[in-house]
Amino acid sequence: MIQQLEKALTKLSELPESEQECIAALILAEIEDEIQWDEQFSGSQDQLANLADEALAEFKLGKTQPLKF
Repeated sequence: MIQQLEKALTKLSELPESEQECIAALILAEIEDEIQWDEQFSGSQDQLANLADEALAEFKLGKTQPLKF
């Protein structure tokens, strides 16, 4: 475990139990969210590559327009 995480867990252990529960729930939710993002993106690499190829082809054919701000 990295030192920063060990330091955070030490400080966390000093908090009241109810606050520890809330922070633990936030950490676990964040980890689960990260896992879901990784799964979604790992399964879409071919599709993203195809979309990028299509966009480049349209650009080379002059079928795109600059973004206007």
